[in-house]
Amino acid sequence: MKAYKCKSIRNIALTGHGGCGKTTLVDALVYKSGGSDRMGKVSEGTSLTDYDPDEIKRKVSLNTALAYAVWKDVKINLVDTPGQFDFVGGMYEGIRAAESVLIALTAKDGVQVGTIKAFREADAQKKAKILVVTRTEEENSNFYKVLDDARDTLGASVCPVIIPLEKGGKIESYVNLLTMKAYTYDKNGNATESGSPSSEARVKELRSSMAEAIAGTDEELMMRYFENEGEDFSESEMIKGLHDGIANGSITPVVCCNADPLSAIDLLLDVLVNVMPCPDELVSDIIEDTAVQVDETKPMSAFVFKTIADPFVGKMSFVRIITGALTAKTEPVNATTGEVERFGKMLALKGKKQDEITEAFAGDIVAITKLSANTNDTLCQPGNIVKYNSMTFPVPCFFQAVAAKGKGDEGKISTGIQRILEEDLTINYENNRETHQRVLGGLGEQHLSVVVQKLKNKFGVDVELSDPIIAYREAIRKKVVGIEGLHKKQSGGSGQYGKVVMEFEPHEGDELIFEERVFGGSVPKNFFPAVDKGLQESVAHGVLAGYPVVRLKATLVDGKYHPVDSSEIAFKLAAHVAFKAGVKAASPCLLEPIVSLKILVNDDATGDIMGVLNKRRGAVLGTTPIGGGMSEILAEMPQSETTDFSTVVRQSTRGMGSFTMEFARYEQLPGQLEADVIANAPKFSEYEG
Repeated sequence: MKAYKCKSIRNIALTGHGGCGKTTLVDALVYKSGGSDRMGKVSEGTSLTDYDPDEIKRKVSLNTALAYAVWKDVKINLVDTPGQFDFVGGMYEGIRAAESVLIALTAKDGVQVGTIKAFREADAQKKAKILVVTRTEEENSNFYKVLDDARDTLGASVCPVIIPLEKGGKIESYVNLLTMKAYTYDKNGNATESGSPSSEARVKELRSSMAEAIAGTDEELMMRYFENEGEDFSESEMIKGLHDGIANGSITPVVCCNADPLSAIDLLLDVLVNVMPCPDELVSDIIEDTAVQVDETKPMSAFVFKTIADPFVGKMSFVRIITGALTAKTEPVNATTGEVERFGKMLALKGKKQDEITEAFAGDIVAITKLSANTNDTLCQPGNIVKYNSMTFPVPCFFQAVAAKGKGDEGKISTGIQRILEEDLTINYENNRETHQRVLGGLGEQHLSVVVQKLKNKFGVDVELSDPIIAYREAIRKKVVGIEGLHKKQSGGSGQYGKVVMEFEPHEGDELIFEERVFGGSVPKNFFPAVDKGLQESVAHGVLAGYPVVRLKATLVDGKYHPVDSSEIAFKLAAHVAFKAGVKAASPCLLEPIVSLKILVNDDATGDIMGVLNKRRGAVLGTTPIGGGMSEILAEMPQSETTDFSTVVRQSTRGMGSFTMEFARYEQLPGQLEADVIANAPKFSEYEG
């Protein structure tokens, strides 16, 4: 396969709501351009980019995947991203890798939450955008309703370029407003020009609105538009004006097509090649606060935007080349580690099909095998070290405890999850030493379900998920004095004897405070550390449910010792006896962890979310409008009420909402809930911890 220079490359990230036809569109673009010998179908498990066994089974995209099409000697790199909200990390990867974002939406469903999210993320990353309305020939489809919806929801930049002409409720032809030509398509996607549609009133209206948008990109064109509404704009002027408007963000073109059959797919390919920007026309990446353009003349640098970890094939990295050229003999430096990287093959991918290449230029996207670098790493030419800004991903908000079903598989869990963490930076994993659980975090229930399936399919470990144990605490509510602790044992020879008299009282800090006010040598000073150690071990597990005891101050005020039988171990155990008696007498209670929440919601769902917070013993601290019909709610809520909160937020906001949470403090658990927590507490060993 030949290497393409920057001007002959287009990088397109395909995004949109789940089920909007992105993956089918990739198959259609590759097939129509002659890049595959058959049209893949998601429903049949033959799609180019949904090749993972779990994707085939679920019939949805779960991973970012690469393909490419060559049209009119231009290489179009297609980055297919998942549309399901649980796998939104793939959208962030794809948009970062491309200079243009194709947002697919169906002619039946129109603008959905995924459409809006993709549009906003493309804006946030300053990428060019194109809307592609798919499935135009399905029953109940209405392109013009979708167009109006897009203008109302996404703004005035929305500008139709390829539109359908309908007669009798069915699409008769597709019109290219740039050339003012109409085309009909047979069942194999072959086009036949069907004359000029200029007499159609709707076509004239939309052509005029497109000309107005294009005129806004150039002062001379604007003057001519005012004179004759763009009637004298040449095709080349229209294409250049559309291209410039897309590049500066003032125009978002709209193209309609039907991927199966291949109606207007050739027109979409023309638009991608003729009017979407080249890689060097937009800011490609950022180093700290400095924008970087794609440049073939500078020393080589590249950004790793996706990693695939496979126990059989090995690691594969998706790489966007920013400057210079990358060859199969290059030994780049990893700017993150400072180490020289040696890799296996450099590949151009069409899903799982691999074409080996020896050279790629700035602006291109390639896959590299056996690279030790990870996602977000920068590869550089030795002597020219640069580090591109890392991608920021949504943080996990749904947590489950994970345990092996079979004995002896515990060790495999960490190994497998660590490999999966290389692939997916929206996953979190930790071994909680307090609850002795392995806790897996993700973006939702389906997300973790896929992780479980990957562990089984790729790493041979069968696991099960459960709600994580909440790390409660215990405390006392009043001061008690004169609490005795006696340890006395005689077993032949020297015995064990130690007696302490303690005071216990609450204090504000979480750490145990130990003090002594012993007079007259009733307890020698050399035994004070043993008493302290006995108390420190004792607070690991309280008397109610075995949770750690906090906010406790203990004072040694008196005691007794034996000149022969007293020892450090005797006084340590005496302190333990006093601790249990004192805490029981001091009105013990349970404390529950409270988390701080930052909840991003659409304005019309704010009331619903506040209602949910109130029902879950939460407290709203404030609400701040942030624009775009969205608000941020600051709130606090018991951690025990957050187990399914991600699902509730998604349902209440129809997918628009998200949230982050972090530990805030401990507060006393309401008395009516204590019995249930105590009954379901883990069985802790007395000296565990």
